[in-house]
Amino acid sequence: MTVDSLCVTSWRARPVSFVSLMTLYESNYIRLRALLGDARALRGESVSRAPGDLDLHVHAIEHCRYTTILRMTYLFTEPEGAVAEPDLEVRVYHDARLAEACASAAKLRHPGLSGLRESLPTGLGERWLRNMLLNKWLDYCTERGHRFAQAVAPGAA
Repeated sequence: MTVDSLCVTSWRARPVSFVSLMTLYESNYIRLRALLGDARALRGESVSRAPGDLDLHVHAIEHCRYTTILRMTYLFTEPEGAVAEPDLEVRVYHDARLAEACASAAKLRHPGLSGLRESLPTGLGERWLRNMLLNKWLDYCTERGHRFAQAVAPGAA
């Protein structure tokens, strides 16, 4: 089993750098695989329920030979209706063993995230922010007890 802590991080990996972004993609893949199992096995929408947390919704949008595109979100009940947040589109590269948060909702409602977005350079900074958010969220979801049926528990053979 691949473990996130075994990812080698270059001493040159500075935040919002290409090297740190590639390290995030690798870490995202490892965390996503622990949560979901093989993304190629997902069909349609799947929901993970964990006590004391919102339901985690994962929708398989597209399967190709080397990639799978997923949408991951929580659904919050607001007076104006259900609000998806975070609302991330994730592209899983099976052959390279990477997972990239390639799109997110245009508007971030959390003031900390929106402030961080404004301070980062466009392009690489946006990609780094989305993928750092995905990385921390995957860790949080796993910690809260979310798992999908085909996922293998960490440490299991």
